Amino acid sequence: MNLQAAQPNILRKMIKQGKLTGHTSGMAKGYVQANVVILPSKYAYDFLLFCFRNPKTCPLLDVAEKGSKSFINYAANADISTEVASYRVYHHGKFTETRAHIDDLFTEDMVSFLIGCSFTFEHALLDAGIPIRHIEENHNVPMYITNKPVNPSGQFKGNMTVSMRPMTMEQAIKATEITTHFKNVHGTPIHIGNPAEIGIKQLSKPDFGEPVLIKENEVPVFWGCGVTPQSVALDAKPEIMMTHAPGQMFITDVPDNQLSN
Repeated sequence: MNLQAAQPNILRKMIKQGKLTGHTSGMAKGYVQANVVILPSKYAYDFLLFCFRNPKTCPLLDVAEKGSKSFINYAANADISTEVASYRVYHHGKFTETRAHIDDLFTEDMVSFLIGCSFTFEHALLDAGIPIRHIEENHNVPMYITNKPVNPSGQFKGNMTVSMRPMTMEQAIKATEITTHFKNVHGTPIHIGNPAEIGIKQLSKPDFGEPVLIKENEVPVFWGCGVTPQSVALDAKPEIMMTHAPGQMFITDVPDNQLSN
């Protein structure tokens, strides 16, 4: 099956049935992919404010009604508790387990958030002839926790997480111009060049995902990453928080071109 050309609802069905696992980069070309955060309702306002204060890392796409498993505008017939390839569960700020489904943990008090994902603009970069190394190497994008603090909201505070794609400086300039039009999915890079300037010691050892080859004429280009809520969960310490596993996104029914401007 051509996963790049597959429709979102077909891919979500395959994920729900356990027929499709792993990272979703490169799948459902032309459709928005999203990061997922699910929290008890008492944390919803603070997290909503956290997203508005940190649009480069947590560009908010949608918020479900309390207790709802679908999103009217992004996937009206979906089930957010079963249609992500892998979930991470946190209890009191500590990562406790990875699950294929979280339907038994989802209650009527849960509020689900969709946050823009950089996988969405990757298709536009590829169409412009800019290489995406982790797609070429067929694995997850490398992600790093930086020394750059986010703007706090209530219990949500900590440092920004970024994703990295290596390219030439000429390509980086072109990529910056392209992603200017994708503000809802992280927008332009937050840093280009020396990773030490944002607190990253070794590109070969990402905090999430897998490392990629960086060629001699290339520089690392860093975008804000929707995995940031997972790193700040260590400080927020809600009694339960459920997210997508890094790189394993929720595939929506919304075309990319609805988010570009």
